[in-house]
Amino acid sequence: MNRLSAASSPYLLQHKDNPVDWLEWGEEAFEQARGLDRPIFLSIGYATCHWCHVMAHESFEDEEVAALMNRAFVNVKLDREERPDVDGLYMQVCQMLNGHGGWPLTIIMLPDGRPFFAGTYLPKENRHGRLGMLGLIPEIERLWTQERARVIESAESIAEAVRANSWRDTSDDRDPHRGLLVSAVDLFTQRFDRERGGFGGAPKFPSPQNLLLLLRYANRAGDGHATQMVTKTLDAMRAGGLFDHVGYGFHRYSTDADYLLPHFEKMLYDQAMLVWAYAETYWATDEPRFAVTVRETVEYVLRDLTSPEGAFYSAEDADSDGEEGTFYVWRVEE
Repeated sequence: MNRLSAASSPYLLQHKDNPVDWLEWGEEAFEQARGLDRPIFLSIGYATCHWCHVMAHESFEDEEVAALMNRAFVNVKLDREERPDVDGLYMQVCQMLNGHGGWPLTIIMLPDGRPFFAGTYLPKENRHGRLGMLGLIPEIERLWTQERARVIESAESIAEAVRANSWRDTSDDRDPHRGLLVSAVDLFTQRFDRERGGFGGAPKFPSPQNLLLLLRYANRAGDGHATQMVTKTLDAMRAGGLFDHVGYGFHRYSTDADYLLPHFEKMLYDQAMLVWAYAETYWATDEPRFAVTVRETVEYVLRDLTSPEGAFYSAEDADSDGEEGTFYVWRVEE
C-alpha cells in the first residue's frame, strides 16, 4: 500500500493500492517536490466519478505508467469533496486553458503550486487525438530538464491570468444592471434547442441555475418566451433518459442532444437545484406535472441519498457491478 492508506477520504482510499507513490495534498508534498526538484502531478477526483475510475484502472494501477510517474513527479491525490477550494482554483485554470473542465482533473505544476499543464481524463496511450500518459510524461520530463525557463514562463503567465480573472468589483452585485440580464437572456435564446429543449448540443447538462435565472427574468419582465424555454427544457429532461423513471431522481447529464442516453451518476447537488427549478416553475405556471417531479425527486433523495444517521450522501455511482449504468439500461423488448 502507498501512503494513502492512512487517509480518511473514501476516494483516496480507493487508490491506496496503486503502484503510484501518492501523497495527500499538503506541505509534505511541496517540500518533497522542492527537495527532489520535480514538478507535482496533481490528480483531483471523487469517489463516485466514473472517468476517475477509468483513468485509475488504465494508468494509476498500471506498473508501466506508475514507474514513469514515480520517476518524473511528486504525485498528489486530492478529493474535491474534501477540498473544494483547491479544486475550484485548479478547475478555473483548466477551463481557462481548455475551454472546459471536468473530473478527473489533471494538473502538472511547479513545486510552488503554479500550474503549467491542465487537463481532465487522459488515456494510457494516445487515442483519438487525445494525448496519453505514456506520451505526456516523457515530454514533461524533457521540458523540465531542457526547457525549464519556458515551463516557468508558462506557469507565471497562467498564474497572472488567474489573478486577473479573480479580481472583480462587487459593489454593484446586489442590483445587476438590466442590460446584463437582457444580454444573458439573449444568449440563452440564441442557444436554445427549440426542438429538443435545453441549450446547445451534446452533451447536455441540467444547469438548473440557468433555468432559475430565466424564470426570475420572465417574472420581472413579463417575458413569456423565457418561461417557455424553461418549461420545454424541464419537460424534455423529465420525459427522457436523464430522469430515472423507476427509482426517480436525475442522472448527471445527457450524452446526446435528445436527453435520451445519460451518464448514469446521480449527484446530490443536481437533485437539490432541480427540485428548486421545478418548484419555482410550478409556482410560475401552476402546472401539476412540475410538482409531481419535485415530489418524486425528493422521494429519491430521502430514500437513497440519506444515511441512517440523517446525513446526505453526496452522490450515487454510475457503475453497477463494475459496469457503467448496468441497473439503468433497458433492452428494446423491455
